[in-house]
Amino acid sequence: MTNPRLSPTTLGSLKAGIGVPNYDRAKVTPGIVHLGIGAFHRAHMAVYVDNLLADYPSWGIVGASLRRPDTKDALEPQGGLYTIAVRDAAGTHPRVIGSILSVMDANTQREELLALMASPDIRIVSLTVTEKGYCHDPATGELDQKHPDIVHDLANPSAPKSAPGMLVEALARRKAAGVTPFTVMSCDNLPSNGETAKRIVTRFAALRDADLGTWVEAVAFPSTMVDRIVPSTTDADRTEVADLIGAEDAWPIMTEPFTQWVIEDHFPAGRPAFEQVGAQLVKDVEPFELMKLRMLNGSHSTMAYLGYLGGYQYIAEVMGDPAYVKLIHGLMTEEAMPTLDMPGTDLGAYRDQLLERFRNPALKHRTWQIAMDGSQKLPQRLLGTIRDRLKAGQPITRLALGVAAWMRYVTGVAEDGSEIDVRDPHALKMMAISADAGDDAEALYDGLSALTEIFGTDLAGNAIFRETVIGHLESLFEEGAKATAETVAG
Repeated sequence: MTNPRLSPTTLGSLKAGIGVPNYDRAKVTPGIVHLGIGAFHRAHMAVYVDNLLADYPSWGIVGASLRRPDTKDALEPQGGLYTIAVRDAAGTHPRVIGSILSVMDANTQREELLALMASPDIRIVSLTVTEKGYCHDPATGELDQKHPDIVHDLANPSAPKSAPGMLVEALARRKAAGVTPFTVMSCDNLPSNGETAKRIVTRFAALRDADLGTWVEAVAFPSTMVDRIVPSTTDADRTEVADLIGAEDAWPIMTEPFTQWVIEDHFPAGRPAFEQVGAQLVKDVEPFELMKLRMLNGSHSTMAYLGYLGGYQYIAEVMGDPAYVKLIHGLMTEEAMPTLDMPGTDLGAYRDQLLERFRNPALKHRTWQIAMDGSQKLPQRLLGTIRDRLKAGQPITRLALGVAAWMRYVTGVAEDGSEIDVRDPHALKMMAISADAGDDAEALYDGLSALTEIFGTDLAGNAIFRETVIGHLESLFEEGAKATAETVAG
């Protein structure tokens, strides 16, 4: 017998014991618009909001997809409902989330979305649009004025395509109507994400109109640090969730038990009581953000590239290799932790917690998924730590191996000669450089490190960085990822 589709009408007939919204969704009204309604938002912020709606029903979420209508297509027949399935060694624990009231496709509902964002009811516009969604130069954090979407949006301000363009057009409408601005809350893994968003959005606004740019300067852009591992959902996951809840869910979200959210408490237009459901409201997010980027994300990317090259499909498999475990433990302990200034925070305990999370056998987090968009991630996850250590005259052995593994990965050819499906905004450019270089480590380094949008103008010519990365590249070509990891781990 086929299960019915998850929806408001089937919510009451789910299997016994399944967590469902503990509030009347009919009484919930939107207070948040979220741009980039992907899996991470639904595993993280939407869950925090769901936990609050019984007491604060004016903070429902309307999501918006800026590129593809996949999420809208999956959730619209379900009335915005979806399952979050938390996995650990004991099994899978499902719960239905109801905080997303609807999902819009910005490509076909742009005017409707802008009108909603301009409404006084919307007090927060949050974002998970990934690094590339900010249309910025990752090396400088500044708006890329030559980005095709930015060029389009400046020429067509009332019909924007980009996240900065959407935000500025909605703010412009609020200004014209005498409505106070909403708060813009970035939840993306960017350094000082609030400051970065503000720099990009205010610059775009000033390019549109100087007076508008001045008005947007007063908009609040609190920084955040978000953390939860969210693997891609598979058909096997969908089948498992359907069996567990007794209904078909087109796009359940699979995740781990751990979740963390650190938020700069700056919301002039108001906010939900996030602190009541486990979020940390602080004055300065940057130390927490740097801790996560350098310890979790830097380790994750290093494991992704080295693990994929070594033949491992999932992070938990990588953590089954003692050499990789020793390498990552050393990367965090010897190279990342010394760059962090966090009195009162037990970084060793955080490291051990990360290693345990990485080992979670129930979390099928693919190395290939984490390896996506490396050109956008590398500056924040590894290169910043490398710069700090070089400045302090400290070794970068393990960190440089992460960079070398990325360079080896983006050649698009695996160790067994098979093709690597490299997903990256600069993939074609990088693979052309790789094709010219072949297996010449020095030529590959010189070609890829010359991409100033990734490495800036300082790192490529640094003798220590160059020598260390090239040495690792030579080993990766000659010995392979597993042997190289073992050698570097010591």
